[in-house]
Amino acid sequence: MSVQVATVKMAEMELKEAVRERPPEGPPIPAILSVPAVVSPMDPDNSPAPTLSQPLKGVPASAMKRSDPSQRQREIGEGAGSPEGAVSEAPRTIKKIQFADQKREFNKRPTKIGRRSLSRSISQSSTDSYSSAASYTDSSDDETSPREKQQKNSKGSSDFCVKNIKQAEFGRREIEIAEQEMPALMALRKRAQGEKPLAGAKIVGCTHITAQTAVLIETLGALGAQCRWAACNIYSTLNEVAAALAESGVPVFSWKGESEDDFWWCIDRCVNVEGWQPNMILDDGGDLTHWIYKKYPNMFKKIKGIVEESVTGVHRLYQLSKAGKLCVPAMNVNDSVTKQKFDNLYCCRESILDGLKRTTDMMFGGKQVVVCGYGEVGKGCCAALKAMGSIVYVTEIDPICALQACMDGFRLVKLNEVIRQVDIVITCTGNKNVVTREHLDRMKNGCIVCNMGHSNTEIDVASLRTPELTWERVRSQVDHVIWPDGKRIVLLAEGRLLNLSCSTVPTFVLSITATTQALALIELYNAPEGRYKQDVYLLPKKMDEYVASLHLPTFDAHLTELSDEQAKYLGLNKNGPFKPNYYRY
Repeated sequence: MSVQVATVKMAEMELKEAVRERPPEGPPIPAILSVPAVVSPMDPDNSPAPTLSQPLKGVPASAMKRSDPSQRQREIGEGAGSPEGAVSEAPRTIKKIQFADQKREFNKRPTKIGRRSLSRSISQSSTDSYSSAASYTDSSDDETSPREKQQKNSKGSSDFCVKNIKQAEFGRREIEIAEQEMPALMALRKRAQGEKPLAGAKIVGCTHITAQTAVLIETLGALGAQCRWAACNIYSTLNEVAAALAESGVPVFSWKGESEDDFWWCIDRCVNVEGWQPNMILDDGGDLTHWIYKKYPNMFKKIKGIVEESVTGVHRLYQLSKAGKLCVPAMNVNDSVTKQKFDNLYCCRESILDGLKRTTDMMFGGKQVVVCGYGEVGKGCCAALKAMGSIVYVTEIDPICALQACMDGFRLVKLNEVIRQVDIVITCTGNKNVVTREHLDRMKNGCIVCNMGHSNTEIDVASLRTPELTWERVRSQVDHVIWPDGKRIVLLAEGRLLNLSCSTVPTFVLSITATTQALALIELYNAPEGRYKQDVYLLPKKMDEYVASLHLPTFDAHLTELSDEQAKYLGLNKNGPFKPNYYRY
């Protein structure tokens, strides 16, 4: 054996002995951090290696001090190498330097994350998790009621009441995004703004105030109408969009999270204004119509018509008509094909999942769900939940809808039969007391309860506001209702409309509904005297078809045209309408 080899072997034995004698210092360094195992005494540009007297760049000098020689092995990572130049310390050197740098950066962060602000840069705000349904303004530190504020827009007008007029710029961006997904309204605005078919119309509206509604309101303005607007739901308003409308000159009275008193106050401010008399009503739910009948019945002498788009509101109109109290013509937009088959069905098919995900972060696969009602809304909800792997039950009173549910593969049950076992209860009926206190008492722990109908009457929420039950706010629009034995249910939006209260709805579908509303207003406003009596009417089928045709170019869709011979054979006009009013799509 040569002297050189013997020397190397002795050095290896001494190194192993030193390692065995060294006290344990914690878990071994991961292999991935041990790649640069050797640090050369000279770096590539031949500059000397850093020592304890030469702090590394980016590491505070205070971090290089030695307070106790016995701590050298724990702290040696704060320098690039040991005085003895021990190569075995290099991996810990790299790990320690990285950790120290990360820790220093972490400690710079504020201990409490600040509230969101519109003054943030776009790059910063784009990293935030943001739900437009929750709205930036939900996080506002200002708890002052909008009714107590004195706000003015840039033109000096104060004829509005919104959460914060300063958020108008942000709301304007949301409206611009919505315009891109509402081709029919934009086409209608372009085609009809020269004719001004609504010139002289004074429209008072009560709908959900979202970016999509804003596009409708501004389209009505482009067609010649003057508009005043309030919200039909205390949770569905997007505050920044309301601010943008107020800034553009639309008198809007609404903010997210109104009280019941605020809700009626806002409607009254829309209607009761000196020097302005509405001559058209656009309603969603019938609350605006009800308020005018109750407080200002003489206004109906100058009102030409009512356009209503919800099941609840239409039901109220038919009741008024049956009782002989409907004193103006009304257009039932809810039962138009373009509303029923698109807004009610396709919109709910997409938005039910969005609302549940945002509020509960739940997974749908394998969950047992009962959907009360198998109308168009119920059909959309069931289809979406089934596609996600949920086990879906349906309750129905109508044997035709019930048979449809069975043919679509759903189990038809009574609510009492499954209430103890289901994970989610969804109401879609438009009725009242569908889910009673007895049902709520029998639900299992953690059951999620929500409503996809317009009104907040389907779930008996009032019965839960009793001393023996505890309400616990989890997050925006999510409450735990806790029983004395510890059982709790998860109530969403306090039983109000889930999708518009807790999430958003697809803009393209709302384009169909909004265009239908606009055409109904144009029809009623311009109809010659005597065409419409004091009754409830369906939208003419020709208008339904026109609304649909305006949306087809978005899909690059091409309609087939009837030949003269084919049209004669079917007894149709080549330009439609193609189906009779009694046809069920």
